[in-house]
Parts: sequence; C-alpha cells; structure tokens
Amino acid sequence: MATSQLTASSMTVSVRNLASFEGLRPSSIVKFSSFGSLKPGSLTQRSFKGLVVKAATVVAPKYTSIKPLGDRVLVKIKETEEKTEGGILLPTTAQSKPQGGEVVAIGEGKTIGKTKLECSVKTGAQVIYSKYAGTELEFNSSNHLILKEDDIVGILETDDIKDLKPLNDRVFIKVAEAEEKTAGGLLLTESSKEKPSIGTVIAVGPGTLDEEGNRKPLSVAPGNTVLYSKYAGNDFKGNDGTSYIALRASDVMAVLS
Repeated sequence: MATSQLTASSMTVSVRNLASFEGLRPSSIVKFSSFGSLKPGSLTQRSFKGLVVKAATVVAPKYTSIKPLGDRVLVKIKETEEKTEGGILLPTTAQSKPQGGEVVAIGEGKTIGKTKLECSVKTGAQVIYSKYAGTELEFNSSNHLILKEDDIVGILETDDIKDLKPLNDRVFIKVAEAEEKTAGGLLLTESSKEKPSIGTVIAVGPGTLDEEGNRKPLSVAPGNTVLYSKYAGNDFKGNDGTSYIALRASDVMAVLS
C-alpha cells in the first residue's frame, strides 16, 4: 500500500481513501511539498484538489541493469545536501532538489537524416540537467533519472557551477546584479527588487544540429552582454553566491553594447 509522506508533519496518510489517487500502483512512492501547519483530521479530499503528484518508479531487485534506448541517458542523482556549509542541519522543506548527478548508462544515440550520432555525454560524466526533466527511478536502492540527452544542460567537472560546460544550444550566463535603488535614489528592499534579465555570457554550447547532423554555431559568444527572456532557463548559485542562469540560445533576445 502506498503512503504519502507529508514534509510539514509526521502524519502518514493512506491514499486508499482519496479518489484523486485512483490508478496509483502499490509500488509508487508519493511525496508532497510542504503544506504549512496541519491539524489532525484537517486533511480532506478537497485539500488535495489540484495537487501535482510525482511518483518514482521502483525497479524490482530482480532487474540488475538498465539500458537506455535512443538518445536517452541514465543518471544517478546526486544526494540532497542535508547541511549548510556551516554545518547547520536543513529541514526537509529547505533542502533543494538536486539537478545533477553521474551518467551511469547511455543509449545508442540518434539518427538525423542519414547521419548516426552518438550521445555527446559519456558514462562517468558529472552532469547538470533541467529541473523538471526525465522520469525518476529507484534502482539498486539509489535514486536515478532517465532523460533525453537534450535535457542535459551541461557537464560539470568541479564542485562550482561557474565551471559548467554547456551542451548543444545552451548558453551559460552570469546574471547582472539587481538594482539597489530606484532612479530617484530610493533604496529597494529585497522583495521589491526586480529580477534581472540581463547578464554576461560565460560559456556556450557547440550549437544545434542541422538536418545533416552538422553543428550550427550559436549567435552569441562568451563575453557578450545579453538580454534574455525573464522566465526562461534554470537558475543556479555559485559557491560565492553569484547568480547564474543556463538557458537555450533561442531564449536570448538581444546582444547589448
């Protein structure tokens, strides 16, 4: 029987009585985001209306290997940080979901036209992937993610995101600092600061593939100051607190000079 683990309290709720969970397999693991303060007996079916459920597929122990097909890649997810750099234990609700891991298996690649292309990532590579990409698996008692190669943002060979090497059409940008004051000189609070959509390109991927399998270079280069779509891409923080964003070249709207 599947159980729902509520991060806001120690209560365990049976999904058998919730109609919205019809069709959920017994092996599924259902986890919810924080509900805030909950009182015993306050949970009803209405409480779960509109709730998005993400269930990890559990691979039975009798299966000893997973071979991705096509341009899919199997990644062993990096464990969630449970403490801050200062050693403070983080509650479950404050732990950020990992967006990285190690490639443990790759597919045979994909075919574009008459050209057969191998995966651009290799087994053992440490990669960063898009936040909501792929399908989560529990395999050999570890969390894995099977996803398309195109959902991998880049390769990271160090512990600092600033060293990310983008793949395909991805652009890696150092975000400009938010304005501290208004044009009239008024000091802005953190909540009223507008999210910047301008930054400096740090690195770019090799480009997109045309119909013949050839790389088409991107129209932006490292050092360019660019304007990008406000809600595009994946946000990251460097070890020194610097803000970065990785997005597709199509989300870059202009080069500023």
